[in-house]
Amino acid sequence: MTLHATEAAGGITARTRDFTVVRVPPPAARAHFTRLSEIGTIRVLVVEDDPTAAEARVSELRRHGYVAHCVDTGAAALKSHRNADLVLLDLSLPDIDGLEVCRRMRAAGNKPIISVTARDADEVDRVLALQAGADDCVVASCGVREMTARIEALLRRVYPQPESARTITRGPLHIDGRTREVRVHDEPVNLTAKEFELLHLLAANPESVISRRELMARVWDTQWTDSSRTIDTHVSSLRAKLGAPGWIITVRGVGYRIGHG
Repeated sequence: MTLHATEAAGGITARTRDFTVVRVPPPAARAHFTRLSEIGTIRVLVVEDDPTAAEARVSELRRHGYVAHCVDTGAAALKSHRNADLVLLDLSLPDIDGLEVCRRMRAAGNKPIISVTARDADEVDRVLALQAGADDCVVASCGVREMTARIEALLRRVYPQPESARTITRGPLHIDGRTREVRVHDEPVNLTAKEFELLHLLAANPESVISRRELMARVWDTQWTDSSRTIDTHVSSLRAKLGAPGWIITVRGVGYRIGHG
């Protein structure tokens, strides 16, 4: 195999006669998103002046793993919303019109907002809420399942899941990005955190050769030096744990790519 490699400011790009290296964008070149994994526990601000409804919503949200806090006026909501990851906003408030509260929140930033309309609200009410800046609308009488499903769907859109949350199957190799479990021929493989991240990064880019510099930046968040043996040590350990050296292919002078075992 004949290999031609060049290194520029953006990293290493290489081509062979029978294999094309696809450059994985460096971290600085990728769009930055706040991600759910970076936020941790999701904080939901419930804006509701009915004590019974407020208590029920907060209780259910907490039961589903959210950190929920309730305020009962528009003024309090405008003071508190910056500390939340999502706002559940009832439009029937005692002090400030709910649509005005929604508009002010939207003017202050891109915080996800779900408006809660009256049980008998018609299409016009929902349209007005969306025009005021709400991302979604639900009626006050909707069930808990629908409410939490809408919250989860909106969070997925606003806070994209990290690449490492993907589940990848490559022949007998199965990598579960959510549980961080790895199996080969359905047998569990125990990996360290960095071994998992290294394997997942390679498997998520099956057509790519990823440079050492890129691996250090993406997995260890640091710069690679010629004297560093960190990657070599982890690759050697991964090959041993996966049971075959062919799972990780060395492309000399460039980096590594995922193999077929």
